[in-house]
Amino acid sequence: MDKWFKLLNESRRRGYQERIRSYVTDRNAMLDKGGQKNTPPYTKKMGSHVTFDKQTNNIGEDIEVDKEGFKIHDELNPEIWEGNKAREEIRVKLLEIANDFVEGLPVVIDIDDIVLTGSLANYNWSKYSDADLHIVVDFDKIGENRELIKGFFDAQRMRWNDIHDIKIKDFDVEIYIEDAAETHHSTGIFSLMNSDWITHPQHVNRTIDIETALKKANDIDEQIISIQSMYDNEEYEKVTRNVDRIKSKIRSMRASGLESDTSEQSSENIAFKILRRSKALSKLSNLKYDAYDKTMTMDD
Repeated sequence: MDKWFKLLNESRRRGYQERIRSYVTDRNAMLDKGGQKNTPPYTKKMGSHVTFDKQTNNIGEDIEVDKEGFKIHDELNPEIWEGNKAREEIRVKLLEIANDFVEGLPVVIDIDDIVLTGSLANYNWSKYSDADLHIVVDFDKIGENRELIKGFFDAQRMRWNDIHDIKIKDFDVEIYIEDAAETHHSTGIFSLMNSDWITHPQHVNRTIDIETALKKANDIDEQIISIQSMYDNEEYEKVTRNVDRIKSKIRSMRASGLESDTSEQSSENIAFKILRRSKALSKLSNLKYDAYDKTMTMDD
């Protein structure tokens, strides 16, 4: 297990360095915008600039999101699916991407399955969808410390996702390592290895409570503002603790929504999507990475 600790620490170190460079570039670009100099990110409530028709992309920069972003379609995305199956060229390419990722790992793992899931394997796909490519692995075959193993795989897949910009039919490919024992709440799960549905999506057209979703997203955004203030005050350990706390809150919020009757159309899941599309989640992670580097830095 010592090998796993060393691999995890090395993966995190590389990931921090790469993400910090991205964060600094992003923040500097934001500060160069008129009216934003010398002011911290997230100085406005999300509700003041996120509506049903608009969401923020970066601070001070809006992108339009019309109702298509939350629409329930009559069919699966025809660019990805042909009838009830994934198009063969899509299936083969996604398997190739997943296998390339696994071959690049510093350890040998056995793959139980490779699946496509998320909104692109459902009727609520949109131009904002990712190709959520899950590599299913039995953590029990690796070791007893699930948290350590998950941390290692998370670091590896985040590094991969940061380095690569792979698109399938203009949808970003996002790799995840999923424990075979983990409960998966998605209503659409397609096995790319077996070319068959594990969980077939159900076509349910529900009214989305966007107002409640925005309220939940605004609450998270207010807490991100507070963490930014902690960072500005050089309270780096508090930043780390509070980022972890909010991330846990977001995971619990989304899980409760996915487990509810409204599932992927729940206000909790929609709030998560608003936060993700507005880049609030990546900003939250970047605050932690930046705080970590500040904590580890020794001045001359």
